[in-house]
Amino acid sequence: MKLPVLFLLVLCVNLSVSAAETESAKLWLERFSQSLRQLNFSASFVVVKNNQAEPYHWFHGIDEAGQELEILTRLNGSRHDVLRQGELVSYLEPDQEPYSVISDDTRGPIPSVFRGDISELEESYRFISVGRSRILGRVAQLIRIVAKDKYRYSYWLWLDQNTGILLKMAVLTRQGKLLEQVQLTHLEVNDKLSDNLIQLKSTELPKAITLTNQQQNKQLTWQVDWLPRGFSMVKSNQHYLNSYNRGADRTVDFILFSDGLVDISVYVNLSNEKFRAAEYANDGATLVFNAISQGIEVGVVGEIPLDTAQKIAESIAPASALSRVSANQAPDDKTLKNEGLSSRKSPTNELKND
Repeated sequence: MKLPVLFLLVLCVNLSVSAAETESAKLWLERFSQSLRQLNFSASFVVVKNNQAEPYHWFHGIDEAGQELEILTRLNGSRHDVLRQGELVSYLEPDQEPYSVISDDTRGPIPSVFRGDISELEESYRFISVGRSRILGRVAQLIRIVAKDKYRYSYWLWLDQNTGILLKMAVLTRQGKLLEQVQLTHLEVNDKLSDNLIQLKSTELPKAITLTNQQQNKQLTWQVDWLPRGFSMVKSNQHYLNSYNRGADRTVDFILFSDGLVDISVYVNLSNEKFRAAEYANDGATLVFNAISQGIEVGVVGEIPLDTAQKIAESIAPASALSRVSANQAPDDKTLKNEGLSSRKSPTNELKND
C-alpha cells in the first residue's frame, strides 16, 4: 500500500512544480509584453536562417502624450523601412509608393502576439520557465513556448532579467532542431525618446489605405476542411494571380489562418494541369508548399512542418454556403488591424481539427 501512496505524492509534487513553472513563464511573458509597449529603447538584431544573417535596427518609444512611436529598418539589400505613429503604420519600399495601414504593430520578425494577451496561445502551446543564462552580456530568463501537437513548432525566448526585453528567440522542431533565430546584438534603454523617434514624431505619414466594398466582399470558391486545433480564419479575399489567369478570367482564393503565434496563408485556384507532385522549399522556419491535384492548385505558406501543409492541401474542398457567408464578412488586405491579424475569431464551425 505504501508504493501507490508514494507514487501519488511524487505525482502531486511534479504537478505543483509544473504549475509553478507555467505561472512563472506567464508572468515573464506579460512583462515582455509591457516592455514592448512601454519602454524607450533602441536595438540592433539579426535574423539567422539558412546559414545567413539579416540585420535590422529597431527603435521604440513613448512620447509625452502616451503615443507609441516605432521604426524598424532592414539594413541589408533593398530598403525596407516601417514607421509607426500610434496605430498608423507606414511602409517605405523601393519601386513602390509609400503607403499606410491601421495597425498597432510593425509586423517584424518578432510575433505581434507578444504585445498583447498571450493567454490566447494556451490552447495550442505550453509555457515553461526553464532557468537563467547569459545573452549579450546580460542575465536572461529562458521561457519555452512548447507546441502541444506535432503540427507546429516550438519557440524559445530569452528575456532580459532587468527590462523584460527579448534578447534572443529560437524556432525549433519537435525533435529540437533549430530552424531560425533572432539574436540582439545591441540594446540601449533610455528615459527619453531617441533623436530618430523625435524626428518621426514630426513626420507626416501617408494616409491609411481604404478599399472599396467591391474589393472587400468576394465570395470564395474553395474552403479548407482541416486545420490544426487552435487555428482560425482571420482574413480572406479573392484576386487575380497574374496576367495569364486574368486573361482566362480565373482568380485565386486567399485565406489567412492564425493560432495567435503562427500564420498560415492558403492560396487555391484552378489549373490547366491535372496533376503535379508536391514541391516545397524552406526559408528558415517558413515553409512554401505547392501542389496540383485533380486540376486544383494549392499553395500553403507558414511556419509549419511539411506534414501540416500537406494535410491542409489535401483538405481543400468546394466552398459551402456557410463558408461563402464567412468570406463575405472577412475584411480584405491592409484593412484589418495588424494587417489581418486580429484577435477576433471568424466562424470556422466546419473545420475539422486534430
